[in-house]
Amino acid sequence: MVSKLRRWLREGLIFLTLLAGGMLLMDAWRAPQAPTSFNSTPLNTLDGERVTLAALSEEEPLLIYFWATWCGVCRYTTPDVARLQAQGKNVLTIALRSGDEQTLTRWLARKGISFPVINDADGALSRRWDISVTPTLVVVSKGQVVSTTSGWTSYWGMVLRLWWAKVS
Repeated sequence: MVSKLRRWLREGLIFLTLLAGGMLLMDAWRAPQAPTSFNSTPLNTLDGERVTLAALSEEEPLLIYFWATWCGVCRYTTPDVARLQAQGKNVLTIALRSGDEQTLTRWLARKGISFPVINDADGALSRRWDISVTPTLVVVSKGQVVSTTSGWTSYWGMVLRLWWAKVS
């Protein structure tokens, strides 16, 4: 019985190691490419605030969340991003091809979500970043991209990425 348990634990550990390796390879393959001078390009949020990524990421790492209202996986990630923002974490979101500003504002209100949003209605901003998958999360610290991941990410995964960007 003990040898069977050890075998299952060993095989489970091997499986988790292979899964983690595969996920890291997929993230590297799908990693967005930050456009030149991205950190100084002014962006406008739905609230009318004009921001730059360099300014937002100067003191605290910034989590940039590329998402869409039509994205199925984003249904699970968006509440965690909103939770991070509500807890005072530095968050900026970019809504990819999710309609005009009024449509997007109504959608956010209907879902009870409140975080800073840049509307990328035609997808131009996402194309410049080479975003091919939603959701995609990018961590920027002091104007430099330090981490990227795409697909579903847990709340704790986001917290750890922000923490790692702060300590490194």
